[in-house]
Amino acid sequence: MPSKQLDATFAALADPTRRAILGRLAKGQASVAELAKPFKMSQPAISKHLKVLERAGLISSGLDAQRRPRKLEAAPLKEATDWLEKYRQFWEAAFGRLDVLLEDIKTKEKE
Repeated sequence: MPSKQLDATFAALADPTRRAILGRLAKGQASVAELAKPFKMSQPAISKHLKVLERAGLISSGLDAQRRPRKLEAAPLKEATDWLEKYRQFWEAAFGRLDVLLEDIKTKEKE
């Protein structure tokens, strides 16, 4: 994955409002007004968050009569997940080694 895409993805995910918007869009496409409804912020402020998500490639907008519904684009999230997966494997291996060490210590204490 090009690092610029990964940087844009994580920068977009750094904000809780943007993560909540992605959570809403995971349930289906929505208009800006529908996305703004649960937040105590202006529609222009929501639009700024949407632009960040669009630049990161995490959402796209369609055209439906007078509306431009937004929808989730999951490919960048999969790329970020794949990147994080390497670190999950590292930590699982480290915890596995720690479990073995703790069992050895318990066994030696009982002897």
